Amino acid sequence: MNATILLLVSDPVIRTVIHEVLESAGYTVRATGDIGGAVDRLKESTPDLFMVRHYTQNMSGHEASRYLRKLCPGIPVLIVGGILEDDRLENREFLQGFEIFPKPFKAAELLDKVKEVLRKRPPRT
Repeated sequence: MNATILLLVSDPVIRTVIHEVLESAGYTVRATGDIGGAVDRLKESTPDLFMVRHYTQNMSGHEASRYLRKLCPGIPVLIVGGILEDDRLENREFLQGFEIFPKPFKAAELLDKVKEVLRKRPPRT
């Protein structure tokens, strides 16, 4: 099955690069630059994974992830691009239950992380 990823990244250059990397690996990508666009895409279909940049334009990635997860409980969330200089960020209570993938990273590393997160997701009913 071809997994569908809802990609929420406000920066158009970063969004385009991640979109192209994911599509080149065979994923269906529904990309948007804001939370409103993400909600609109959820009305069209339910993704297999939410991928959100840690820093977005109008809200943080974890806030957007919590909101989207309320709309689609159980969907795995991968927050990308945060800088982890120590373990404080990934241990913050508001990030519990989300996968965190810090920068810098290479395309192959990102694809490996996506595969890992998708393997751990519960089967759809």
